[in-house]
Amino acid sequence: VAISPRYPIIELVTGLMSLTLALHFGLRPALAGATLLTWALITLTMIDVDHQLLPDDITLPLLWLGLLFNVQETFVSLNDAVIGAVAGYLSLWTVYWVFKLVTGKDGMGFGDFKLLAALGAWMGWQMLPVIILLSSLVGAICGIALIVIRKRGREVPIPFGPYLAMAGWIALLWGDAIMARYMGTMS
Repeated sequence: VAISPRYPIIELVTGLMSLTLALHFGLRPALAGATLLTWALITLTMIDVDHQLLPDDITLPLLWLGLLFNVQETFVSLNDAVIGAVAGYLSLWTVYWVFKLVTGKDGMGFGDFKLLAALGAWMGWQMLPVIILLSSLVGAICGIALIVIRKRGREVPIPFGPYLAMAGWIALLWGDAIMARYMGTMS
């Protein structure tokens, strides 16, 4: 039985991302949390690509794990993590309802709200603007590329979870540097 090239590619990417985490965090508790988060984000990305679904069985435990890791302020204070979870959920929930009221259509799934809530629980409310901006930028570039290269219609839904996951992972590693750079250019 032939193995799809997809599986070794995912394993290679997972290995490289895990190595990047080890080099970034060193042997600290943050490495364990970052690794769990990364593997869950990879899993969610592939499920969303295949089924346009971000399962509660992964997103909700991910949210709770983010809060638990931050009880000891592994990534941010527990206060920032709780506010991050609430603000992450409500920000996309608000966008969803405004879009639905204006167009009468669903613009995204509820799994996206839960994934951003989980990312907020891991990285705090301060990182949410970075995650939303990065995911929107990458999503727009990929969406335009799909329309141009594959002649994919604008009406064909594109899962947003993979872009949230990519942006969340980038923010986990380099979010503070991105934020500092941005704030430096603004002052």
